[in-house]
Amino acid sequence: MSEAPVSWHARLAELGVRLPPVATPVASYVPAVRSGQLVYTSGQLPFVDGGLRRTGKVGGSVDPEEAAADAKVCALNALAAVDELVGLDAVARVVRVVGYVASAEGFGGQPRVVNGASEFLGRVFGDAGQHARSAVGVAELPMNAPVEVELVVELR
Repeated sequence: MSEAPVSWHARLAELGVRLPPVATPVASYVPAVRSGQLVYTSGQLPFVDGGLRRTGKVGGSVDPEEAAADAKVCALNALAAVDELVGLDAVARVVRVVGYVASAEGFGGQPRVVNGASEFLGRVFGDAGQHARSAVGVAELPMNAPVEVELVVELR
């Protein structure tokens, strides 16, 4: 693993990215939980300014490239949840990413969609952003969102 930058916040700033406010949970859960040296985020939807960027099924009304951009937003929202709980600079590495893609019948490009989250995390964390991953096609997601992403990160 390469040496971490002085600050993950500084790395985000270098990328021109700001952490959004933590998305308000839409049901009975908290945005992130710490267990030992791991933080698990709840599934994050592509909320921007309190609303979904778009709705629908990927491979149907939602283009896979748009959905990949949404997956990046989900990952950013997950990082905001981590930051609020423990501070982003406490993160040693990204351990696991799980992406759920609301898929139109016959759509099989879930890995390409979830790459939006994975590639963003790689840009932020470098080698420490390499992670295990699942990309799962589902029939429906909350609020008709096209994608949902959850993270597991390890703390220093």
